[in-house]
Amino acid sequence: MPETNPRRITDLDTLKAFGHPLRMKLYRALYIARTATASQLADQVDEAVSLVSYHLRKLADHGLIEQAEPQGRDGRERWWQLASQGLSFHDEDFSDAPEKAATHAAVGRMSFEQRSDLYCRYLDTQSAWDADWRRAAFSSEYLAPLTAAELAALAGEMHQLVKKYEAAGRAAEDAGDTGGREHVALHLYGFPFRT
Repeated sequence: MPETNPRRITDLDTLKAFGHPLRMKLYRALYIARTATASQLADQVDEAVSLVSYHLRKLADHGLIEQAEPQGRDGRERWWQLASQGLSFHDEDFSDAPEKAATHAAVGRMSFEQRSDLYCRYLDTQSAWDADWRRAAFSSEYLAPLTAAELAALAGEMHQLVKKYEAAGRAAEDAGDTGGREHVALHLYGFPFRT
């Protein structure tokens, strides 16, 4: 049974294990599916089942995913699920050594690039979505003068708001209400900058 809170990654080996492009994609796909087999995930990421199985085992070796109860009739298939409801990694856990800081930055960049690619794919196919989805989709930038404490408070409030909507959507899916539902990506960044 997955932990209900995000797991905070604090060790370099686990961060490196997660910081592989295919593993990040597999983790995201498993987050959406909740449970899946290597074959199902291989179809989603367009990779060979053997390669996907290898990377799933690496994620499991670091406690990022775990085996799930079998969902099908074939008892030979291994089902996977997340070990927690998401992951987090923070600068303060990796800033005490150059290698740690560099790995943290590289994983953050890779994560951003995958998110950016996801949004660009939406932009490229935007006209294929019906008008209600095109009106509902948004991209905004806010430039606010905040203190570090205010930014942290804002992040916490936004996290709670998003989790409320995510829980409601998952509960509706569990109740069989799938009509009109799509997977929605919400990417938020809050960071200081100087002009």
